[in-house]
Amino acid sequence: MLIHSITFFVKLCLILNFVQFYALCEAATAIRAALLIQRWYRQYVARLEMRRRCTWNIFQSIEYAGEQDQNKLCNFFGFLMDHLTPASSEGKLISHIFRESNICHDMEWELYFCYKSIKVSDGYTGPRLTFPMTYCGVSKLVEAFKQRQQLHARYVLQLLGETWRLLRILPNINHVTACHMKELTICGDLHGQLEDLLLIFYKNGLPSPEKPYVFNGDFVDRGKNSLEILLILFGFLLVYPNNVHLNRGNHEDHIVNLRYGFTKEVLGKYRVHGKKILKLLQKIFSWLPLATVVDHKVLIVHGGISESTDLNIIARLDRHKYVSTLRPPKQSIHAASRSLNMADCDGLTQSRRRVCSLTNRSQAPPRRLDIPRRSLQNYQSYGDMKTSDYDSSPDPGDSRTDDLEWKQIVDVLWSDPMPQNGCIPNEVRGGGCYWGPDVTEDVLRRHNLQLLIRSHECKQDGYEFCHNRRVLTIFSASNYYDVGSNRGAYIRMGPNLNPHLVQYQASRACRHLTLRQSVSWTERSALQALRQQLFIHKSDLSSAFQEFDPNRTGLISARDWASATESVLKLGLPWRVLRPQLLSSTHHGMVEYQNWIRELSLTEPHQEISDTSILEIMYKNHSSIETIFRIIDTDHSGLISLEEFRQTWKLLSSHLKMEISDKSVADLAQSIDFNKDGVIDINEFMEAFRLVGVSAHK
Repeated sequence: MLIHSITFFVKLCLILNFVQFYALCEAATAIRAALLIQRWYRQYVARLEMRRRCTWNIFQSIEYAGEQDQNKLCNFFGFLMDHLTPASSEGKLISHIFRESNICHDMEWELYFCYKSIKVSDGYTGPRLTFPMTYCGVSKLVEAFKQRQQLHARYVLQLLGETWRLLRILPNINHVTACHMKELTICGDLHGQLEDLLLIFYKNGLPSPEKPYVFNGDFVDRGKNSLEILLILFGFLLVYPNNVHLNRGNHEDHIVNLRYGFTKEVLGKYRVHGKKILKLLQKIFSWLPLATVVDHKVLIVHGGISESTDLNIIARLDRHKYVSTLRPPKQSIHAASRSLNMADCDGLTQSRRRVCSLTNRSQAPPRRLDIPRRSLQNYQSYGDMKTSDYDSSPDPGDSRTDDLEWKQIVDVLWSDPMPQNGCIPNEVRGGGCYWGPDVTEDVLRRHNLQLLIRSHECKQDGYEFCHNRRVLTIFSASNYYDVGSNRGAYIRMGPNLNPHLVQYQASRACRHLTLRQSVSWTERSALQALRQQLFIHKSDLSSAFQEFDPNRTGLISARDWASATESVLKLGLPWRVLRPQLLSSTHHGMVEYQNWIRELSLTEPHQEISDTSILEIMYKNHSSIETIFRIIDTDHSGLISLEEFRQTWKLLSSHLKMEISDKSVADLAQSIDFNKDGVIDINEFMEAFRLVGVSAHK
C-alpha cells in the first residue's frame, strides 16, 4: 500500500511538473507572440509616420515654392518700375501696383468710400448692421455667415471704414494681460477657413471682456471665406477694442492677395463695389498692429524674429507706410540707375532653393551675366520705390531709416525658426530669415521675455514647440492642405503664462478616419499635386535624364533619377523614398525614364494650341500669369483687351528670359477669344488651360 502511495505521489509530481512546464512554455509563447505583435505594430506605425512626413514635405515644398515665385514676380515688377519710364506701355500697365491712390487726405477718403449713396433694397434678406456696433449685432453677423448669407456692400464699407478709424489710433505693439478671470485665447492662421473660426467660438466662446482673444495674422487667402472672417473679427474689434487684438500676417498684403485668392474672392462676391472694398482693405491691412505682448513676458508675432529684431524700433515706426512688405523703401533713383542696368536682370527663373530672401541685401550682387541661381531679390538694395503714405508725407531723404524699419517688419512677418544656431536668409520662402535658438535666447533676454508665440507655418498637430520650448508655433486652420492633413489648435493662457493647447479638426469626415485611412487620403492628394509638378516640367526632366544617359539607352539608375528630378524641381524632397509611389516599375533596378515621362501625360488642357512651348509655359507659370492678368486688369472687370494680352506675354517673356513669337501669342489670343469681341475674359482664359483628365477631355 505504501508503495502504491509513493508511486501515485511520484506520478502526481511528474504531472504537476509537466503542467507547470507546459504553462511556462505557453507563457513564453504568449510573451513571444506579444513581442512579435508589438514589434510589427511599431514598424507599421513607423512606416505610416514616414509616409505622413513625406506627404507633408510634398505639400509644404510646393506651397513654399509658390511663395517664392510670387516674391520673384513682385521683384521683377519692382525692377521694371525702377527702370521703365511711366509713359512706356509696360510702365502704364504695372505702375499702379506699388503706387498708392491719388486720394491723400482723410476727408477725401471719407468721400471716396462713402457708403451712404449705396441703397439697400427691400428684397435684401441678410443682416442689417447698426453703428456703433454691438455684441448683438456681431452675433447676428456670425449667425448669418453660418447660414451662408452675404452682407450687403453698404454695411461692408461702413464696417471697414469704422475699423480703419479705430486701427489708426492703436499702437504697433498691443499690450494685454492674462488673469484668472480673463484667460487669454491665442489663434494662429485661419486662411479663409470660416468653419475653423466658428468651431473655435463654439468650443471656447465668443470674444468678450471675460474672453479676450489675440488673432495672429493670415486671416485671408487660400480659403473661400476670407472676407467673412475679416468682417467677424473687425466687428468684435469694434465692440471690444480692449479685448480683441489683431496682428498683421504676411498675407495681409494686397500683392500677395493677387496670387492666393483673396482678390478674386472679393471681386466675385461684390462685382459692383469690390474695387472700393479692396482699396479700403489695402489701407486697413497697413494699419494692423505688428505684435502683441502679454504681461511683458510673452511676445506674439506672426512670423518670427531675426538677430536684428528690436521691439523699440518696431514700436516707433510708421507701420502704415509699408503697405506691401514685398517692396523695399524708395531710395535714390540716381543711385539705382548708376548701380544697375537691364542686363543685370539675368537669372530671373533660376533655382528656387537658392534664391536670396527679401532682406538679404548686405552686399551688391556680382555683375557677371553667367552666374546661375540669381534673381531680382539680389537687387533690392537698389530699390527705387518707397511705399507712400496715405495720410502723411515722410521725409524722402530718410531712406536708411525706412530701410531698417522695413527689414524689421519683413522679419516679423516672414521668418521661420531653424534648429541650428545663427540667422540666415529664408531661401525657401524668399522672404525674412531662418533664426536659431541662440537668436531666440538673445532677443528674449534683451527684452526680458520668456516665450515667443508665432504662427506662419502649418503644423500637423496644430502646434509645435522648438528652441528649448522658448518658441511655440500655433496654426488654427485645420485640414489646410487636404482633409485629414493636419489638426488646428489654439492656446489658452492664464496668469501663470503657461500655454494650454486645444486641438480640433473642423471636418467631420476626417474625425472617423483611422490613421491609415487619413494618411492614405492625404498621400493621394499630395502625390497628385506632385505628379502635376513633374508633368509641367517634363521637358526639363527629359533633358536632365539624358545627361545621365550619354549612350541614349533610355535607362538610368534610381539614384540618377532622384538627382535629376531634384535638380529640375528643387523641392528638397526625398525622391528615392518617393520612387515606389511615382514609378510604376523598374528594369533590373534601372528607370526607363522615357516611358515614365510618357506615363506622366495623364492630363490634357481644354484648349488645343499648336505651339506646345506656350502650353508648357502656361503650365509652369499658371499662378504667375493669373497674377499678372489681375494686375493689368486695373478696373477689376475680369476683361483685358487683346493688346493688353500681348503686353502680358511680353512682360512674361521678359520675366522668364525667353522669346515668344508674336504670331504664337496672336494665335493664342484669337483661339481663346471665344465670342470674338476683342476682349479676353480672365477667368475663361485660366479655365481654358486648366489641366483635366484625359478621359474627361474625351
